[in-house]
Amino acid sequence: MIRVLLVDDQPLIRSGFRALLDVEDDIEVVAEAGDGNEGLALIRKHLPDVALVDIQMPVVDGIEATRRIVEDPALAQVHVVILTNYGFDEYVLDALRAGAAGFLVKDIQPEDFLHAVRVAARGEALLAPAITRKLINRYVTQAQPVAVSGALDALTNRERQALVLVAQGLSNDEIADRLVISPHTAKTHINRAMTKLHVRDRAQLVVVAYESGLVTPRNH
Repeated sequence: MIRVLLVDDQPLIRSGFRALLDVEDDIEVVAEAGDGNEGLALIRKHLPDVALVDIQMPVVDGIEATRRIVEDPALAQVHVVILTNYGFDEYVLDALRAGAAGFLVKDIQPEDFLHAVRVAARGEALLAPAITRKLINRYVTQAQPVAVSGALDALTNRERQALVLVAQGLSNDEIADRLVISPHTAKTHINRAMTKLHVRDRAQLVVVAYESGLVTPRNH
């Protein structure tokens, strides 16, 4: 059973998402909160698999809530998915930096929403290749890469190649085709890169790749 907690200051949004989730046999909504502070308290109490968190809320916003969840070892199982009204807005990159597993636009189709919850519950980053490319484009316009981090030295050549391709928005199957390896092997390289770089998911890999300078606009 996938345990979900909703955090949004708009009751209508919460009730709409809950209505979709409650009819699914494999999903349970364990609680709802109207602001980030209340959400954090309920997340600590219920330990959900997925926390759907609005990015803009009173008291504690979604970015700060995400940061506190990620920094708390007791909440390591909680996968934060950011909810936004505006697609890839100015706050989304900050949320991903804070440790969110991905984000959803609130006008998402119901079937896509349910799929996204299940993806997040499996611990996979909720960033489809098209969304990753939007992340890249926004990042390129907002910041310049800094010096390559020493942490990248721990990566093997294959892991580094896989990381570059993740940051370019390729799916695991596309990475496998590009490197002429199996999808399983591609996923293994990506998972090992996440472990060595101490990041939670694919979204964080994209941020690290750009902020470290491993990937720059000219080789995207």
